[in-house]
Amino acid sequence: MLNRNKQLKLIDFGFSLESVPPSTIDTFCGTPTYMAPEIVSKRDHVPIYTDLWSLGVFLFVILQGNYPFRAKNENELFERIKKGHFEYIHKDIS
Repeated sequence: MLNRNKQLKLIDFGFSLESVPPSTIDTFCGTPTYMAPEIVSKRDHVPIYTDLWSLGVFLFVILQGNYPFRAKNENELFERIKKGHFEYIHKDIS
């Protein structure tokens, strides 16, 4: 997370756990805008892979200034994540 002074802060360790790939978990938790398709689909997932997805969302936010998946409600958000329907605002960034 970035605070008002643009300082990076790591947060949300309340759901942390230790896992060694290829072990999977079936936990459904996290911040919806950062959830990977496996999580919103309620499938077993490898935590490090879903963490990398969340990092990708974070980097998108830093570069674009908005979330890749935006919706009016959580159900619509989850459908967009599952289908990979994201929006570029700044088309000059690739």
